Amino acid sequence: MTAAITRSRRAAIAREAALIRRRCQRAGFTTEHIAGAIREDLAEVTELEAWRLALGWSRGDTIAQIGELFIADGLLPPGLSESMLCRWEHDPDDWPGQDYTVMLCRAYRATPEQLGLHTVARLRQLSAWTAELIGYGRNDAGVATSGRQEGADPMTTDAGLPSVRESLQLALLAEPEGSPLVDELAEAAADHYHLNYSKHPVPVLFREVRATRSLLAAVLPAGADGTELHRQLGRLSGLLGRLSGLLGNLAFHLDDPAGARAHLGTAVSYATRCGDAALTAWAYGAQSMVARSTGNLPAAYSYAERGAAAAPAGLVRAQLHAWALLPTLAQQGRDQEAAAALDVALTELEADPVGQAPGRFGFDEPELALHQAEAHLILGRTGPARARAEGSAAACTPGTPGWAAATLVLAQAEASEAPADAAQRGLDVLDHVPPSRLRATARTRLVRLDGLLAARPAEYVADLRERLRSLPPPVDPSGAALA
Repeated sequence: MTAAITRSRRAAIAREAALIRRRCQRAGFTTEHIAGAIREDLAEVTELEAWRLALGWSRGDTIAQIGELFIADGLLPPGLSESMLCRWEHDPDDWPGQDYTVMLCRAYRATPEQLGLHTVARLRQLSAWTAELIGYGRNDAGVATSGRQEGADPMTTDAGLPSVRESLQLALLAEPEGSPLVDELAEAAADHYHLNYSKHPVPVLFREVRATRSLLAAVLPAGADGTELHRQLGRLSGLLGRLSGLLGNLAFHLDDPAGARAHLGTAVSYATRCGDAALTAWAYGAQSMVARSTGNLPAAYSYAERGAAAAPAGLVRAQLHAWALLPTLAQQGRDQEAAAALDVALTELEADPVGQAPGRFGFDEPELALHQAEAHLILGRTGPARARAEGSAAACTPGTPGWAAATLVLAQAEASEAPADAAQRGLDVLDHVPPSRLRATARTRLVRLDGLLAARPAEYVADLRERLRSLPPPVDPSGAALA
């Protein structure tokens, strides 16, 4: 126990740490960097205490937050006291137990290493119970149930997102060469990201997926001699392909098409290496989407064709024809071929025994209706576009990305005949979706709607234009993403 530090010195440390925190916040520092700055200037402060001070929390704040986490998990409030937390912060021989270590990491949104709770003596102990967190935030029950995959289920907590990566990190600290536990945690992390893709702000999820991919890349074997190494290489290739595909999609939603191309190219490479036809097809479809957004229609069509050729029969083939081929052919003005692509999508979806799949790699009827609506809109068929967009929006949970996309396509279809209604729908999207969760695709649709309403003065049109003018950019001039 560092008893030599007096009460008055502790009070002085708290005041100085608050000054350091405010100075670092003005400079745009992250919590981790603020904690580092506090420790650099105040040598008496431990990692655990520095992180709390970097957040600007009192010990009472930490206790209250941990209590809320216990209650949210369906547990009784813990018996944590300020004196216990004080001992953990100051006494090198007094460690928090397993449950409290997890809750401290979740409350502070930090790793055990960042909090100084990662000594070698504890690694084996930690790895034994990280498996308890494998399912954190997942919704395995009802994965194949009906409904829109874009966030129709209850939201996961923001603390649940980093805890998934932390569980994998803890297992890798104990088993750096990999193990069955690492395999299971990595699969769980990839499942969590794609099943809960729309439940987190894009820049936050991008950061977590990137960190997890980096953890797994370090385990990738240099060679593949022997059956076990071949198995490990194939498994990791599949996981790295999925994570790269997610990063590509996230980069696209952050309005970074060049970054999206790089990540999606990596996804194709790893998916091809491990023989995952569905992932290969999806990644080609995503590449087509990116090329289409930049106006490169020949490339978009080429990627769409490759994806459709690689796609297994059923849901994946339906997705590639509706998501990649249909909109590309519509933009090229190839009306009859677009209709043929839609027919294939409808036939394949109807033939699939399930007819839908959740998550970012999934597909369902509301998404098909959205792609139909946009194709009709491109081809100048506002009536069918309006009908399909209405159906898609009605099947989505308000406030989700799928609902926003369908609502804005519906607004575009209404702009010529009902400009006031169209403008009101644009305002509804801005009211329901915070700027940090507004994807680049939604912003593009809003700009397109604003253009369609420019020559049609009506109620709410000026309000929409003012809201769009004041909308903060997704990435500021210094490169920081809005979150």
